Amino acid sequence: MATHSKAPLRFRRLKAAILFCLLLSLTATAIQAQTIISSGKSLISRVIPSHAVHFEVQELTSSSGKDEFEIESINGKIILRGTSGVAVASALYHYLTEYAHCQITWNGSNLALPENLPTVPARIHKATVYQYRYNLNYCTFNYSMSWWDWERWQKEIDWMALHGINMPLAITGEEYTWLQVYRDMGFTDDDLKDFFSGPAYFGWFWMGNLDGWGGPLPLSWMESHKTLQQQIVRRERELGMKPVLPAFTGHVPAAFRKKYPNAQLKATNWNNGFGDTYILDSQDPLFAELGKRFLDKQKELYGTDHLYSADTFNENEPPTDDPAYLSKLSDRIYEGMRQGDPEAVWVMQGWLFYSDRKFWKAPQIEALLNAVPDDRMILLDLAAEIEPVWKRTGAFYGKPWIWNMLNNFGGNVNLFGRLDGVAQGPAAAWNDPAKKRMEGIGLTMEAIEQNPVIYELTMDHTWRTTPIELDEWLPLYARNRYGKADPDLEKAWQVLRRTAYNGKDIRDGAESIVTGRPTLDSSTVWTRTRLNYAPQELLPAWDLFMNAARQGPVTDGFLYDLTDISRQVLANYALVLQKRWVTAYRGGDRAAFAKHSRAFLGLISDMDELLATQKDFMLGPWIASARKWGTNDAEKALYEQNARDLITLWGDAKSPLHEYSNRQWSGLLNDFYKVRWEKFFAMVSGAMDKGREPDFKGFEESIAQWEWEWVKTQKDFPIIPKGKSGDVALKMYSKYSRQIKDSYSGRLEGN
Repeated sequence: MATHSKAPLRFRRLKAAILFCLLLSLTATAIQAQTIISSGKSLISRVIPSHAVHFEVQELTSSSGKDEFEIESINGKIILRGTSGVAVASALYHYLTEYAHCQITWNGSNLALPENLPTVPARIHKATVYQYRYNLNYCTFNYSMSWWDWERWQKEIDWMALHGINMPLAITGEEYTWLQVYRDMGFTDDDLKDFFSGPAYFGWFWMGNLDGWGGPLPLSWMESHKTLQQQIVRRERELGMKPVLPAFTGHVPAAFRKKYPNAQLKATNWNNGFGDTYILDSQDPLFAELGKRFLDKQKELYGTDHLYSADTFNENEPPTDDPAYLSKLSDRIYEGMRQGDPEAVWVMQGWLFYSDRKFWKAPQIEALLNAVPDDRMILLDLAAEIEPVWKRTGAFYGKPWIWNMLNNFGGNVNLFGRLDGVAQGPAAAWNDPAKKRMEGIGLTMEAIEQNPVIYELTMDHTWRTTPIELDEWLPLYARNRYGKADPDLEKAWQVLRRTAYNGKDIRDGAESIVTGRPTLDSSTVWTRTRLNYAPQELLPAWDLFMNAARQGPVTDGFLYDLTDISRQVLANYALVLQKRWVTAYRGGDRAAFAKHSRAFLGLISDMDELLATQKDFMLGPWIASARKWGTNDAEKALYEQNARDLITLWGDAKSPLHEYSNRQWSGLLNDFYKVRWEKFFAMVSGAMDKGREPDFKGFEESIAQWEWEWVKTQKDFPIIPKGKSGDVALKMYSKYSRQIKDSYSGRLEGN
């Protein structure tokens, strides 16, 4: 009897457990659906608040396990269905670009929606084959994002969602995590004061390239950015994104040796003018402990989606190329992640395989990668549009990998990109049988807020696997950007495609000689003036934009492009003027030297006036946003120094990286670049007057000290644009067009 009485009880318990699990599953599904709907509605209200009422959001069940969306018109409403908040946002952007002819970019948006929204004639359904759509590079967090607040981050997260991105790098607030970890281990604030870098240098601090530079970092910064990171990852997750958080790769404070005298530490140096940093050997038992402590604390602060970024030897060469050593190193780094999170997936930037290919040959790469289980590592082919590393590594030896477009180095201001290459690249890779486990596409630029066409083009691949036909895509891009179809502007974009955006000959965009430390040469170490086109070939695009400007298009995107193209033409012309005063100097013609050097300085001032009309080209907002984070005068001064230093010297007066992050910005042109050239011309002119050779070496040393003093200065710069872009651009065209065209009547030397 007892046996018979227990069976029904067990059955009832099993039935109850099944019902409970089913209830949990249904509840989770309902919560997910509600999150998709609420996050989608909220995004629509932020992006197009005056038209949000015309849209309805619904959940869509994925048939593939990857993101899908649908759009249709029902009863006067635009219905957006998506498998995630990102899919809903992508549906919205598809509608805005394809039907309402709008556009949202960093550099100008057109959201002039009609009162009566266009209907969708038939249901649209889109699905992506890409599990991952990645965004950001460690460097982006400094070259562009150093001073961002929550308001700016909200806009960026919305931009990511609209463009289909679901896998953003999220490393804001890492320094606060480490502060808590080291405090728990008994480190004092004094032990750590020379460890944390200043806010403009976190990217390289996080990658183990430098310690302390730009610091000491105030506690107020760490606490405020802990809060900011919590806001960032919360919003990203609401939209269905999976943020990639950092993991431990061995970089520890110099004080670590004092606290743990038996620790196996290795001093390493980035060789860019900074002191040694210290790497804890992965064989040391403390390595796994630190890795676990960090992930535990990070999870407590920011949660986790089990994706962790970790880069070994970023631009630092390992102590040996022995594959066995590299395999063990990789295994132990992953083990440190696994102990902190059994579901950890290592996301690795593949930059080292590109930047140091002499070291990273097939045996070394294969050893590093194969030590980690295939389903626990994702490789980022960081600059696939320049050099697809996947092609020489057997598609990363079977690991999942992501095709990424880099495009911009250092935040330099130039017209540049590989339009045809980007239009073809992702689809070509996807359709190549050798791709193996290509599972995503993405953006890994060192800086943003420039060349918006390239980023729009790249992310358009999210919802297709065929190449993009630029003859069809560019006219639509121009119409959406400028508010109307304009044959002249369509022709202008074909000129830009053949010139600035042809992607030939050079790795990244050329700089102007204006931004280089003064010299008689036509280029300097980080001011490379070689173009990927003959400069006169860009002029027809300038003419066409000027014709359009006279007719008065006023969209933000048009005014930005008009300014940017005018800037590029003037920046290129600076090299013509430089060669004239160099010729005059070498010929001993003092009158000609004075004339041409004055013209050169005048050009810089004119560029400054032009760029002052657009906030995106102004120094003032960069400085003001840095100072805004300071809670007292000392902090404001520190942040301003960080902001000034990064875009000029990069380090101290002896920095080999000076000009790496140069910017053609109003305020910087007149206050920094022009003053340097004035000092240079005065030195050369004085020497010519006395009939002796100028002291170029002495000038190099003295100007570096002047630059360092400039970096340490506090000064307000305008934050509100001055003048109208169309009027000032036409003024510059009237002044320079004829003389520029005349100067290019023959082949320009040096190009």
